[in-house]
Amino acid sequence: MTYAIEVIDVTKCYGDLQALAGVSLHVAPGEFFGLLGPNGAGKTTLISILAGLTRASSGTARIMGHDVGSDYRAARRALGVVPQELVFDPFFTVREALTIQSGYFGLRENRAWIDEIIDNLDLADKADTNMRALSGGMKRRVLVAQALVHKPPVIVLDEPTAGVDVELRQALWRFIRRLNRDGHTIVLTTHYLEEAEALCGRVAMLKQGRIVALDKTENLLRLHSGCYVGLRLGGALPPSLEQLVAERHEDGAIRLALPEYTEVERVMAALREARVAVQEMEIMQPDLEEVFVQIMQKS
Repeated sequence: MTYAIEVIDVTKCYGDLQALAGVSLHVAPGEFFGLLGPNGAGKTTLISILAGLTRASSGTARIMGHDVGSDYRAARRALGVVPQELVFDPFFTVREALTIQSGYFGLRENRAWIDEIIDNLDLADKADTNMRALSGGMKRRVLVAQALVHKPPVIVLDEPTAGVDVELRQALWRFIRRLNRDGHTIVLTTHYLEEAEALCGRVAMLKQGRIVALDKTENLLRLHSGCYVGLRLGGALPPSLEQLVAERHEDGAIRLALPEYTEVERVMAALREARVAVQEMEIMQPDLEEVFVQIMQKS
């Protein structure tokens, strides 16, 4: 099987700093894959190696079977990257920038696809506007468009929704979901873990240049077998339950963290015994953010 992305024991050192320490992973064609980690974990370094912006100190990286070092032309053509930084040419309009980007990949007659990208990213009314006159959110839309202009089978999104408004975020994800349904492989890095939970079928978590978790999103969520119970009480919380308190709010609401669902009955029994009335109660499953924090603390 030819993987969309294949990374085998990749390391990267900057002097005495080891940014990546033997990272291995693969992403299947058509997959929506999440690459998560705290700042400095090595996510952007790994993306830079895949994009050919930096060389790995050791190991192998391939895009659609093409080695990013020895077969770099084919690897670059198969990959589109939306960078984290706002990088743009201030001398051209949006349409001109996309036309020039097409030319880098030898595409001469690409106007129809450029028009489709512009429409889907709500850039139609800015198509003939100079890049330096755009807002930060609009510039980020153009970066997404530039990554897609040569129709790459693999698309890497490095913090694509950082600093953008809710409307753009929703429009962007509708378009990206459509590309994924059409067969494009999507790799997402984001600090908005609710996005990763909703979009990604599998997730890798990096910490200090190493993969500390790699599994289907649903399996990672199952790892955290407990739950949270939100309570609003008609009296004081019994002392026996104080150790379970995760949050207290000024309005009196309490959030308990339970290691197992079976602990709910113990909580209710303690409240009944103390004759404390339950005014409101909500049982909540842990989300990917909770799992992420737990894994980072343990690793």
